[in-house]
Parts: sequence; structure tokens; C-alpha cells
Amino acid sequence: MESLYLLVPVSILLVFVIGAIFWWAINSEQFEGLDEEGSRIFLEDDIPTDRPPQ
Repeated sequence: MESLYLLVPVSILLVFVIGAIFWWAINSEQFEGLDEEGSRIFLEDDIPTDRPPQ
């Protein structure tokens, strides 16, 4: 029971820290353009032109 006096404030502090990090990520546009980054792997930009196709 005495450990709850330590664990409850620590968990509340942890929730506030996680919320602040999430708020920062949203406001600094960390989640913008997720579709483009996921499909970028399929686009081949550097196709060699000196070799014939195989």
C-alpha cells in the first residue's frame, strides 16, 4: 500500500510527459506526409541509363 504513494504520482507525471511529447509532435508537423514516405520506397529515382535492360 505504501508503494502507491510513490507509483501514483510517478504515473501521473509520466502521463503528462507523454502528452507533452505527443502535443509537440503534432504541432511540429511530425505526422504530415506519411503517405508519401510510405510510397517513396516504390519509386525508383536512380535508374541507370548506361546499361541495357535485362
